Amino acid sequence: MGGVHLEAVHVVKETETIALLIDMVRRQILRTLSAEPLTQAQLAKKLMLSEPTVAHHLKLLKEHGLVRVESTKIESHGIRQKFYAPTARLFIEDWNATPLEQRRYYVLSHMDRLRGILSVFELLAEERKLTLLIKTQDVESLAESLAKRISTVAERHSAADPNLDREALLAIIFAETLKEELATGEWSSLTWGFKDVMTILTNYKKNDPPNRF
Repeated sequence: MGGVHLEAVHVVKETETIALLIDMVRRQILRTLSAEPLTQAQLAKKLMLSEPTVAHHLKLLKEHGLVRVESTKIESHGIRQKFYAPTARLFIEDWNATPLEQRRYYVLSHMDRLRGILSVFELLAEERKLTLLIKTQDVESLAESLAKRISTVAERHSAADPNLDREALLAIIFAETLKEELATGEWSSLTWGFKDVMTILTNYKKNDPPNRF
């Protein structure tokens, strides 16, 4: 990486930077660059955006320390191309540093991930002839609890292998956050069957035949 240290996870604590990351285009740029360094033109083509638009977002991301120029290459026509890369594989926003008016956005993003996990829980519960009584307010409240806790979990992974795939890293952190929240947070006293499914998840691989997984 050109001698520059790449963090696996960076917890963002600067209010201005957190606000910057609400923009979906900037988040997509970071997600795309986490796979491979790209030039402004390559990014524009991949994201189907104009080069001036990509240039604007790259400038802001670079000013806030989220991307850097990893390398340059002089092409045959003499133009120097800059290849951009993120300064961390994954960025997680610190809840306490997030302005109140922006917290709702991050809660919604956690709700999307949570719905995917709950779908798996539903399937496991159905197989065991259990019933999950999941309510909308439960999902939203749990998502907010996860948003508050995830930055603490993420900081423990800052020294993880930076070559780990971004999505794999996010899945590890989110799963660990969910497990901790269900064990020690306000959700430790759940009465709507969720804890039964968590117990099943813990023992599923151990108790079922190997070919089930």
